[in-house]
Amino acid sequence: MTNRDELSAAAKQKFVEAATRSTNPLDSLSYSSFTSPSGEKFKLICRTKNDLDAKTIKWACKLAEQNVSPFYKQTKIGWQPKIKQAEHNKAWARYLVAQNEKNENVAYAMFRFDLDNGDCVLYCYEMQVASNYQRKGLGRFIMKLLEDCARHWHLEKIILTVLNNNENSKLFFNALDYHKDETSPDVLEEADYEILSKSTLS
Repeated sequence: MTNRDELSAAAKQKFVEAATRSTNPLDSLSYSSFTSPSGEKFKLICRTKNDLDAKTIKWACKLAEQNVSPFYKQTKIGWQPKIKQAEHNKAWARYLVAQNEKNENVAYAMFRFDLDNGDCVLYCYEMQVASNYQRKGLGRFIMKLLEDCARHWHLEKIILTVLNNNENSKLFFNALDYHKDETSPDVLEEADYEILSKSTLS
């Protein structure tokens, strides 16, 4: 196969466009269910924002607020619910939603396919798990699915953003081999966040 460093911008754009055109980019992967170590079973669905009901998007916004607004409120930018809601309703948004055996939503990832700093990437904007369902392996499984999805569509890496003051989130992603990306703000910029990434080429 051609060395990825030698791929042209046009070739990388084609990878992104192919993934974006897919109705369900995870369709070729074995992702439809997950059983936790304790035996709990979860169903997973993948939808575009336009194919997802408004109630689920509203739930996703609320879960993000519950999980991360306390950390945002400690930063210079603060918590901006209208901006977060606008992000969740972007036409490009893809959702991977986990439901329990009662068909209740318990976790989700919101992501898109994009070119970022010359790389073709899967950008994970949100990955949130309801408090009662954390530490069951569900978040780890969702991230593995996104990584497998990126590999399937020949994308080069997964990118995400983590607040500096959210230590548990940073530890979680570091344990999954996500590290500070070259595009992350340097120390002099005094940003409240880091950009993390993980290569999908290995």
